[in-house]
Amino acid sequence: MAVAGCTKCIKYMLFFFNFIFWLAGGVILGVALWLRHDSQTSNLLILQFDGHQAPGTFYISVYILIAVGAVMMLVGFLGCYGAIQESQCLLGTFFFFLVILFACEVAAAIWGFMNRDTISKELINFYDSAYIKAVDVSGTPSKESAIKVLDVFHTTVRRDGRSPKEVCVRVSV
Repeated sequence: MAVAGCTKCIKYMLFFFNFIFWLAGGVILGVALWLRHDSQTSNLLILQFDGHQAPGTFYISVYILIAVGAVMMLVGFLGCYGAIQESQCLLGTFFFFLVILFACEVAAAIWGFMNRDTISKELINFYDSAYIKAVDVSGTPSKESAIKVLDVFHTTVRRDGRSPKEVCVRVSV
């Protein structure tokens, strides 16, 4: 069934906004994949110190972003193609996925809000335990691994060029 007049304008507006939605999904998916596979971020999260693994809560957030970006791209495609083809089935599927996506985004926002303190506390505690071992003057065997952990943290988070050994020397003096 061909549309005319104002309905034709609505058809192309629906296509345009779904195309923007599809592009936004692609950007979210790209950023999430970049965060997951970036060497500096991966180096920070695969650290082990005294048998403790770095907190993996960040990876959970990245995986949620990957899923949301992929679903947004699927929903945007269904909306674009359904609008151009004027298919009620595709537009119905588009609406169903849009409701599911909205529910997932609300759930992810609630999860992130509820765990914001936990994520930062886990990283701070991991860093603090490595820092305490790094400034230990007794020369324990785990001191070198602690300095390596701090080195990864400092090169990832800080950009002032100071090495952890310089920081440890300044604190212990």
